Amino acid sequence: MSTPSHPLRRASQTKIVATVGPASDGDERLAALVAAGVDVFRLNAAHGDVAQHQARLEAIRRISARLGQPVGVLLDLAGPKIRLGELAGGHLQCNPGQRLRFVRHGPQTADDLITTYEPLVDELQVGDRIMLADGTVSLVVRRKGGDFAECEVIQPGLIRSRQGVNLPGVKIGAPALGKEDLAFALWAARREVDFVGLSFVRGPEEVRQLKSLLQEQGSTAQVIAKIEKPEALERLEEIVVAADGVMVARGDLGVEIDIARTAVVQKEIIAQCGRLHKPVIIATQMLDSMQHARLPTRAEATDVANAILDGADACMLSGETAIGQYPIEAVEMMHRIALATEPEYRRRPRLAEPDFRTSPIDPITEAAVHAACHLAADLDAKLVVVASASGKTALSLSKNRIAVPTVGVSSSAAVLRRMSLYWGVIPLAGAPVEDPRKLLAHVVSWGRTQGYLSSGDRLLLIAGTGLAHTAHNMIVVHEVD
Repeated sequence: MSTPSHPLRRASQTKIVATVGPASDGDERLAALVAAGVDVFRLNAAHGDVAQHQARLEAIRRISARLGQPVGVLLDLAGPKIRLGELAGGHLQCNPGQRLRFVRHGPQTADDLITTYEPLVDELQVGDRIMLADGTVSLVVRRKGGDFAECEVIQPGLIRSRQGVNLPGVKIGAPALGKEDLAFALWAARREVDFVGLSFVRGPEEVRQLKSLLQEQGSTAQVIAKIEKPEALERLEEIVVAADGVMVARGDLGVEIDIARTAVVQKEIIAQCGRLHKPVIIATQMLDSMQHARLPTRAEATDVANAILDGADACMLSGETAIGQYPIEAVEMMHRIALATEPEYRRRPRLAEPDFRTSPIDPITEAAVHAACHLAADLDAKLVVVASASGKTALSLSKNRIAVPTVGVSSSAAVLRRMSLYWGVIPLAGAPVEDPRKLLAHVVSWGRTQGYLSSGDRLLLIAGTGLAHTAHNMIVVHEVD
C-alpha cells in the first residue's frame, strides 16, 4: 500500500459504513464513495452470492491500494431471518379480522401462507404475535392444528412475497449460523474480510461459536453482534463482552420490541458499548428517503445527529448506497451532519476514569492512554500518534473521545483496516513502526508536507518500550523543530 496523499485531519470523527450494491458497484464509484467519507464497506450476504461479493471485495481492495487509504470490509451474515414464501399474484391485502393460515407445505387457498422456516407451525403457540411487512401488519395466532396455525389480522395492510416475518417474544429453534451463513463465514475467513456481522444474536454463546469458526480458519476477522431480538437485550452485557463490536440493527429491533422504546434502547446499547470499550454502529433507515431524493427529511438528519450525540462510533447506510439513486450524495450528507454535530459532542466532558474491571484492554495500556489524553489537552498537542500491533490501543484512545486528531499506525494491514471503524482514528499506512525515532520523523515530515504541523507544534506518541510485552507503557512528547 502506497503512502496516502489524503489530508491528515479527517473531516469528521464519526465513521461511515456504506452497503455495496448495484448503485455502488465498480472501482470508480467505490473510489468516489471513499472520497465522500466512507470508512467501511458492508457486503450484505442476504443479497447476492459468493461470486458477486468476491468481485466487490476485490474492487474495494484495489481502490484502497490505489488511494493509499485503509478501508475496512464488513460481511453481514443473513442469519435465521424468516421470510414469506410466494403469494398468489405477488401480494395480499390483509383486512381486519381476516383469518390467515400458516401451513407447512404448499398453500391450498389464497389465505394460506408458507415461510422459509419449515418448523414455524410447530413452534407457534395460540396467542403468539406475528409481524409482517416491517411490522405494518400484525397477526395473532388463534387456533392450531396438526399442520397449520390459524391467525387473525389485528393490524391490516398489504403484504408481499418474500417479506420478513417477525415473531416478538417467540423463541424459535433456528440456529444463529445456518448452512448458507456457515459457507459465507468460511469464505470471509479465507478472504481476509475484516468484520463479520452476526444477525439475530440471542446469547453470547452464538458469538463465541462464530469467533471460534473464524479463528480455526486462521482469520483475525472481528465479530460484530447485531442487536435485533428481545433475548439479546436480556443478555446485552454478556453479548457485548463476547463480541468485538455491536450493531444496533433498528429495522428488526423496532419490530421485535415496542417501537416507542427503540430510541431509549439505542442509548442503552451505546452506553454499554462505551463502558466495555467496544465500537458500536447505528444502522437502518438513517437517511432512507435519500434512496429517491437528494435531501433527507429533517427527522432523518436529526436521527443521525442524535446517534452521534449518543456516542455512536459509526453510522451505517443500507439501501441509500446499495440501491439508491444518490449514493454519493447520501454519504456526503452523513458527513455534513457529523461535521455539524461533533463540535457539540466534543464540548461535553468525556474523560471518565478507565474501568479496568470491564475493559478488554491491558490495564497498563488503559492507564497510559488515559494519561496521554489529559497530557495532549494540557499541552495543546496538535496530534496524537498511536503505534498498535493489534489495534486495541487505538480503540482505547478512540473510546476516550479526545478532540486532538489521532493517527493509528501498525505494521499489519489488517489492523489498519480494523482501525477504520474506530471513532476519530485515522489509519495511516506506510509508517516505520519498529523504531519510535523513525516513526516520529516520518509523521513530522508527512505532517509538515500536508501543512498540519509547524515549528513549535507538539505531538504525542503512545508506544511500548518492549520491556512490557503486552502493554503500551511509553508516552513521548515531541516538539517539532
